[in-house]
Amino acid sequence: MAFESFRDFVGQLDRAGELKRIAQPVATELEITEIADREMKLPGGGKALLFEKPTVNGEVSPFPLAINTMGSWKRMAMSMGASSVDQVAAELGSLMKAKPPTSFREAIKLLGQALDLRHAKPKLVKDGPCKEVVHRFDAANGSSQIADGGKPNSQLPTPISSSPPTLLNLPIQKCWPLDGGRFITLPCVVTKDPDTGERNVGMYRIQIYDDRTTGMHWQLQKVGARHGRRYYETGTRMPVSIFIGGDPMFPFAATAPLPDGLDEFLLAGYLRKKSVELVKCETNDLEVPANSDFVIEGYVDPKEPLRDEGPFGDHTGYYTLPEPYPVFHVTAITHRKDAVYPATIVGKPPMEDFYIGGASVKLFLPIFKMNFPEIVDIALPAEGVFHNLVFVSIKKTYPMQAYKIMHGLWGMGQMMFTKYIVVVDADVDVHNTSNVLFHLCANTDPQRDSIFTKGPADVLDHATSEIAMGSKLGIDATRKLAGEGFKRTWPPLIKMTEDVRRKIDAFFSQAK
Repeated sequence: MAFESFRDFVGQLDRAGELKRIAQPVATELEITEIADREMKLPGGGKALLFEKPTVNGEVSPFPLAINTMGSWKRMAMSMGASSVDQVAAELGSLMKAKPPTSFREAIKLLGQALDLRHAKPKLVKDGPCKEVVHRFDAANGSSQIADGGKPNSQLPTPISSSPPTLLNLPIQKCWPLDGGRFITLPCVVTKDPDTGERNVGMYRIQIYDDRTTGMHWQLQKVGARHGRRYYETGTRMPVSIFIGGDPMFPFAATAPLPDGLDEFLLAGYLRKKSVELVKCETNDLEVPANSDFVIEGYVDPKEPLRDEGPFGDHTGYYTLPEPYPVFHVTAITHRKDAVYPATIVGKPPMEDFYIGGASVKLFLPIFKMNFPEIVDIALPAEGVFHNLVFVSIKKTYPMQAYKIMHGLWGMGQMMFTKYIVVVDADVDVHNTSNVLFHLCANTDPQRDSIFTKGPADVLDHATSEIAMGSKLGIDATRKLAGEGFKRTWPPLIKMTEDVRRKIDAFFSQAK
């Protein structure tokens, strides 16, 4: 299901009983964070929140703010237009396993799968709702142009603004007390490789410095940073555009662990089953979704000194301290007339990002299995704040297989940041942390079953002695084989017989 605006998605959440409205004014400085944090930590992720009158420096913003919109498995599935994330993962897995047909019936089935991809490729259009209001900063005093737009959704309050949009009147949050300022927390950042022209859509937090400049926090290993390095090598100005809102599959695709060079709009188009319509920006040659709620256009100047960005209360549960990053200069801001500002917060888990990251793991598990067919399941527990801790279950058939999986995963994309990998047998539910810890403690000899190695570390990891470099620990918690030097008999796990279980089930059923 394709959503034509973020307002459209919020309206769907409202109709499904997944939205709480907050009508009274609430400050974007800390107060929205406190309310959202309490909601996110409720069982199952709580509800989505719509702040109808967020205030910025005491003044009510012309735009409502929505948060925690994907912070549960149900809302994550709704954002994909599906009954469950597992359903979407199964469809993608089936497509990944498609083989040349051997019969007419198989050919028809594969044709149906191929037709599912007919909407995947993005297409360029001349105009879109994201340009209903245009404020250019590159003219002599700046100028504003208001275009006619479509009818707003009457179920939500329609913003009315008498002043042009700037970074100072959007409801951008200061999330935590020691943050260095206000941060855009759900930005989709568009860049292009100057050599190949390949587009990337990434999510890098944006710190507001003033009405015209921000920090651009693309980390060392990110694709946007790689694109930036090429511009720095040539000394040419780098076009960058940030879009916010639109279909919720846009920010999801921006955070998904896609291979370098694969367009995120392809994934978004596949998931929403409708081509992403792109429109050319006003002040640079980049393209953004036509149904975005907000677009912030600009550039990074390689000849300009880097500037400290941060501190920022991060997904690690700690503040990341200031580090020098490029400065992004704003040349235009455009938006829908009825725009809704989407936001999130990160911090000590569980938070909304647990469900977004978990959905990525479910969707891309088939790709992991293509490389490692012995993998049964993978889980990233909330306590591991994304990739710090990974549980993986395997069908073990030969000695040292667990170590093969550890090294393989450390070599795949953002899995390189994983500090701890625990490998268990196929019958262990990796989504049950208590069950994994039981087998970890029961099945391991610490010295024999552990391996330390070194590699890249998350730039946001404050615990490493050097930034972006650290160590990793792998633990083999599987049953040991004789070929692994285990000379004893491995005991069976305590388990009742099935006939007794059925008899006692019947006993309790009759007792009721």
